[in-house]
Amino acid sequence: MRIKSFLAIALAAALPLAANAHKAWLLPSETVVAGEAPWITVDGAVSNDLFYFNHQPLRIDNLVITAPDGSTLAPQNAFTGRYRSVFDLQLNQQGTYRIAVANSGMFATWEEDGQMKRCCRPPQTFEKDVPKNAEKLQVTQNANRVETFVTLGAPGTEALKPTGKGLELVPVTHPNDLFAGDTANFKLLIDGEPAANTKVEIIPGGTRYRNSVGEIFATTDKDGAFSVTWPAPGMYWLESVYEDDKGVKPATARRAAYVATLEVLPQ
Repeated sequence: MRIKSFLAIALAAALPLAANAHKAWLLPSETVVAGEAPWITVDGAVSNDLFYFNHQPLRIDNLVITAPDGSTLAPQNAFTGRYRSVFDLQLNQQGTYRIAVANSGMFATWEEDGQMKRCCRPPQTFEKDVPKNAEKLQVTQNANRVETFVTLGAPGTEALKPTGKGLELVPVTHPNDLFAGDTANFKLLIDGEPAANTKVEIIPGGTRYRNSVGEIFATTDKDGAFSVTWPAPGMYWLESVYEDDKGVKPATARRAAYVATLEVLPQ
């Protein structure tokens, strides 16, 4: 399943944002929570509509849950069905939790006996699986991150620190402090550096019941910064795809995709 996941990531990241009909996401039952050690449930899926289970589950093999103090937590009652993955999480610490599925690997295409071959592997096994003298070899370094954020009590920032790997969102405005009519500010980083001139697409949920998608578009500046003014309350899906020619050898290209689910509250 991990090999299929790597291949799906590589192919999806290669598509323009508007062409990628299948959307991956994590959806928490609540994003702002109160109480004494409350629980949340998180759904993960890849779907045609936001946020409905109608294509396939989001694989959670590489799920990482970062607690408010920076430690890593394990999901509880995890299950993957036909259309979605589900897990529970008890919030025992005050502050903000980061819930993410991150994958990375090398994607290669080459010609063998007149036929085009392709392979997607994690870096540590790549050299064993791709012929050393492959003809017309093209290798791309890929990274994919799908995440969401949940806050118990007062918001925190420890869990929001970037890892320096792949395309990441750095919240200038806290991701659990978003309100309709307000403007939120964010930054995108690629491997820890500003992701300049990178397109961002934001879509409100409930697309199943609208004739128009209702996309909001933004482009990062030289510092990787962008802003968005939220038109209405609800759940939103944010995606960005980055690519350049700075792949780590043996890759000659680098491609990364980022997705976040964010909740915008009424004023």
